[in-house]
Parts: sequence; structure tokens; C-alpha cells
Amino acid sequence: MEERPETELISIPATPRDSTPEILTPSGHRSPRPQSKEGGKSAAWTPTSFISPRFLSPIGTPMKKVLVNMKGYLEDVGHLTKLNPQDAWLPITESRNGNAHYAAFHNLNAGVGFQALLLPVAFSFLGWSWGIISLTIAYIWQLYTLWILVQLHEAIPGKRYNRYVELAEAAFGNKLGAWLSIFPTAYLSAGTATALILVGGETMKLFFEIVCGPLCTSNPLTTVEWYLVFTSLCIVLSQLPNLNSIAGLSLVGAITAIFYSTMVWLLSVSQDRPPKISYEPIALPSFTASVFSVFNALGIIAFAFRGHNLVLEIQSTMPSTFKHPAHVPMWKGAKVAYFFIAMCLFPVAIGGFWAYGNLMPPSGILNALFGFHQHDISRGLLAMTFLLVVFSCLSSFQIYSMPVFDNFEASYTHRTNRPCSIWVRSGFRVAYGFINFFIGVALPFLSSLAGLLGGLTLPVTFAYPCFMWVLIKKPTKYSFNWYFNWTLGWLGVAFSVAFTIGGIWSIVDNGLKLKFFKPS
Repeated sequence: MEERPETELISIPATPRDSTPEILTPSGHRSPRPQSKEGGKSAAWTPTSFISPRFLSPIGTPMKKVLVNMKGYLEDVGHLTKLNPQDAWLPITESRNGNAHYAAFHNLNAGVGFQALLLPVAFSFLGWSWGIISLTIAYIWQLYTLWILVQLHEAIPGKRYNRYVELAEAAFGNKLGAWLSIFPTAYLSAGTATALILVGGETMKLFFEIVCGPLCTSNPLTTVEWYLVFTSLCIVLSQLPNLNSIAGLSLVGAITAIFYSTMVWLLSVSQDRPPKISYEPIALPSFTASVFSVFNALGIIAFAFRGHNLVLEIQSTMPSTFKHPAHVPMWKGAKVAYFFIAMCLFPVAIGGFWAYGNLMPPSGILNALFGFHQHDISRGLLAMTFLLVVFSCLSSFQIYSMPVFDNFEASYTHRTNRPCSIWVRSGFRVAYGFINFFIGVALPFLSSLAGLLGGLTLPVTFAYPCFMWVLIKKPTKYSFNWYFNWTLGWLGVAFSVAFTIGGIWSIVDNGLKLKFFKPS
């Protein structure tokens, strides 16, 4: 009996107009592409669409089971996603076992911090109405751009944008995207780290004074020495290798931020208000000074919503497949985080301004609480509040420094084609900590620095995501979506210029006269 040759499945290359592969059946007939219900156009193709009932019908049961299992495996793994092997060596993408809980911890740790303590300072220049309106608009605006970034993480099938700079380069082009995004994201990370050293060092000093009292003030550490102590603690914690490894620190930072934010405004509103308090915006000698002060105040509000430079990095730590894309757990965690962020920022801003009005010192509500009520509130409560601030600052330093660590190691591995050794990694992180320490000593102007940071980095949060959505998603030209995102983007750019000018003016105007957390 003559043996029949085995039937082969031959794949015919698709034409450029349609990427769906065509299959020759055992009978030699070409199987037609699937037709959609609308207009007879080809249905959207997926990498496993060719493993269909029509394809499986002439195949024996054992082989059919193998192909069905392979189809499920490919859908679970997401085999078309192109992963850069170098990512396995870098701190942000070294571990991809994140989840919605990690996303909530990281976003909350990044979104609530010392900048909330400065919001009453902004209200003292804006007043009740414009302060609340500005804070509300900024919160809604940044929540929308956060959603955009989460959706754009895998906007192109088979490609994950693991870092903010990568998404900017995809939207604006390699050169323009790098030019627009590298400086503000690096400045935001390094500037936040510097501000955290200022806040953390000063708060440690106040905590020591409260706990120790008059017993150990014969030879106390200076403010700069406390900066050095705090920087050393940050450097020790920065030796944790990657973003997922600091999830526990982010949880601690999130919890402590919620507690101290609540304690600060509750303790403030529970005490008698200072005499001669006023809720009118602070009067300045000239119209120009008033305008620049308002710009600086709006920059402080913009800076309160930092953290968008970390959204893609946090999302990149999660596994992503066709069936379970990473944007689902990321958005769940982000929604929970930003609910608590609102519960922290709004009460601090409103309660702090109600308690101190235009008597709010430039360094924020924590200094006001210590200066006005250090004798009215028990030392235990004050010490607990300051200690929680220290823990929160230590945790925030780690997550904001991680993109800088990642950039350095990416440059190193690209040149050497090997991962960083533990000594190279540790050496850079030590150097980075002390560089921020020296910058903090040279520029100890917290409220002015916050306004400048808010102005320079505002496009990262409020403008660039809107532009990216239009350039990558390409909504219908002149549609509402198209107009809406272009308008928000250019408004963000205009505000960035204005707030940056206000921040620079505030630093020049204050000079070395400004001291924060100075006890009365």
C-alpha cells in the first residue's frame, strides 16, 4: 500500500496591506481571512488568531491539544512584547513581580510628602477662593494626565515604555523627546531629593530638641550636621537594589505620610488661633512683587502633585500579558493612592491656612505648629509628628532617587555590556547622596525651591502627557479630544514659564534671609 506523504502547513507571507497570515489547508485550498461583521473588512489580527477552529479541524486530537495549549501559553506570556535584555540589569526593570498593592504603596509614597506641608504657604498668597480653586483644578488635571500615562505604557502592541523618557522619545522623536524630558525628570528627582534632605535634617533637629529638652543642649549638632546625618541614613537605605525591593519602604512612607499629615492639621486646628490673624492675601510693596509671589504660590501647588515622572517606572515593575495587561492593576492602585492623597493634601492646605492665616511662615505648617504651639501641645505628640515626617522623607528619598540610579546604571551597562557590580552601584549612590547634600547646604530656601521645582517640572505632570496622547493615539483632527489635549498641553507650558519666573524671583528676593523651621 502506497504511503501518502505527510501534509504540511505552508504559511504564505502576508501582503503589506494586511498582516494576517494565510494558511494552506491539507487539501491545498487557501483559507480565507476572517471577515468582520462591518463592511467585510478583515478582523483585527492577534498573534494567536491563526490557531482557530478552521485551522485545527483537520489535525488529529493529540496535535490539536498541543496547539490549543500553545495558544493559551502565548496569550499568557505575551510573546510579542520586545524586551531589552539590558533591562534585566537595571534597578527599575530588574524585578517584574509588582502588583496593584505595590502600585498603591509607591504612588502614595511619591504623591504625599513634605510638599503638602507647604500648601498653606501658597494659600497665604492666594487667599481662600483662589487657593481652593487652584488646588482643585490641579488635582483633577493631574489625575487625568496620570490616566493618560497609565494607558500609554503599552500604547503600541509589543512595546512597553518602561520609563518616562522612553515614552517622550516615542511621542516627540528621539532627539526632541530626550531634550524635553531628561532635564525636567532628572531635575525633579534630584531637586526633590535635595528638598527632602532639607526637611528631614531640620525635622531630625527639632525631634532631638523636643525629646532631649534642656538636658542635652550644651553642645548640640548644627543644622548642617543634621543634614549630614539624614543624608547618611538615606545612603544606607539606597543600597536596596531595585524598585520592587523598596515596596516595604514605600508602605512605611505612605503610612507615615498619612498619619503626620492628619496629625499636623488636627493639632493646628485644635489650638487657639494666633492673635491678629488675617485671611487676606499677603500684601507686598509692589504690583510686580505681588504677581511673582502669586506665580510662586501656584508653583508650590503644582509641585504638590509630583510623582508623574515615576508612573511608567512603577508600572514597568508589573508583569503584563495579552490577557492581563499591566495597566489594569496599575490604575487600581493609582486610584486608591490618589484618594488618600486628596485626603491628605486638602485638609492640610485648608486646615493650616485656617489655623495660621497670613502668619504662616515660609517653611510651612510644621514650623508654624512648632513656633506657635510648642508649649501648648504635649512633647510626646510633637515628637511623634516629627518622627513620622523623618520616616516619610527617608522613604520618599529612595523612590525619587531610583530613576537617577537607573539612568546611571543604564549608561554604565551600555558602555561595558555587563551589569554594575555591587561596588560600582554603591559608589554611585553614595556620591549621589552627598551631591544632593552639598546642593541643599548651598540652597536652603525650601518654599522658593518648591516653587521653582514646580515651575520647571510642571510640563512633566500637566503638559507632556496631553501632547503624548495626541501624538501617539492620534485622535480625529479638530475633534473635542484633539482640541482638549492640545489646549491643556499649551496651558501647562505657559504656566510652567510663569511659575518658573515666580520661583526664581522668590529665591532672589529672599536670598540668605530665608530660614525655615526656625523655632521661636
